[in-house]
Amino acid sequence: MAKPIGNRPLILRYVLLAIGWLSVVLGVTGIFLPVLPTTPFLLLAAACFARSSPRFYQWLVDHPRLGPWIRDYLDGHGIPLKGKVYAIGLMWLSIGLSCFLVPLLWARGFMLTSAVLVTIYILRQKTLHKP
Repeated sequence: MAKPIGNRPLILRYVLLAIGWLSVVLGVTGIFLPVLPTTPFLLLAAACFARSSPRFYQWLVDHPRLGPWIRDYLDGHGIPLKGKVYAIGLMWLSIGLSCFLVPLLWARGFMLTSAVLVTIYILRQKTLHKP
């Protein structure tokens, strides 16, 4: 069995680190490509790093270019409207495609229920209005 670091097994820590770094790459790519949302990927990276590497979490939150995207949310200022629109739009696009491809009724119901709940959560978050 993997040796635990803190109270997390080593394999879980590596999985969280991998997801975190993939999310950073996708978030940075989203800065330049309008089809990818930046904020949700960076928030996911911060969540993964917070659970796997305090050093990488601090690096991300303190980063001069990436940090403000995360700090605004963590400080309670909200999510930029563009981030909300991209997150909800891409989520529904991917859920819609998945529902088309997956023939199981219970799986479709689960995906649609999840999408509705996540949409409600995102819409209830404060919208960040930058000057």
